[in-house]
Amino acid sequence: MWDPTTYLAFADHRARPFHELLNRVGAQRPRRVVDLGCGPGNLTVTLAKRWPDAAIEALDSSPEMVIAARAAGVSARVGDVTEWRPAADTDVIVSNAVLQWVPSHRELLCDWAAALPVDGWLAVQMPGNFDAPSHQLIRELAQSPTWRAALPEVGSRDGAEVGEPGEYADLLADQGVLVDAWETTYLQRLTGADPVLDWVSGTALRPIRAQLDDERWQRFRADLGPLLHKAYPARTDGSTWFPFRRLFLVAHRV
Repeated sequence: MWDPTTYLAFADHRARPFHELLNRVGAQRPRRVVDLGCGPGNLTVTLAKRWPDAAIEALDSSPEMVIAARAAGVSARVGDVTEWRPAADTDVIVSNAVLQWVPSHRELLCDWAAALPVDGWLAVQMPGNFDAPSHQLIRELAQSPTWRAALPEVGSRDGAEVGEPGEYADLLADQGVLVDAWETTYLQRLTGADPVLDWVSGTALRPIRAQLDDERWQRFRADLGPLLHKAYPARTDGSTWFPFRRLFLVAHRV
């Protein structure tokens, strides 16, 4: 279960990669723009503002997120990105911070790129932070004797393996499109008593939250918090630096 309120607690940090991704998309008058994994819709609305004449299609796997998106004025629906297929008039496909959860995302990227019409664009951003201390500590705690029985579905790695930019550039170029691929590690300045814990609670801890009742969820957070404090110590001014790697892909059929 996704919690839109928790996810939006760091809306500025989560929005920046989206805007930097879309800045590399040169579509002028697209017929249809699709946001795959629209979340609470706060970023989808910017697509409608940029391309007011386009049909905006939005979907997300989370009913809670779709409800929030509709409340924001987005005509969103519940859907699985692995089952989505582009309509013939789909000129821009956007997938922001979604495909890291999809093991088959390489095949999907190739299918979407192959389906692009002339002057069509594919824009994708994926967090690639699975090897960061935050995610390593989550996995280690979940597999510890205290929590292993309660979290049998948490393996050594949650989500898909996010590779290097060059790998995806090769895959997409083989579909006959021009490719722009890069990665950025954002040094995010977080504030609050448990800033990294609050951050991962909105994303990386989602599979764990789904397996625990409210009491055990709070106990897991209480066990994880001190580990994250040690890995990401607060500065004297109370802020905390949290490095976060993201991978960007933009494909264009000319």
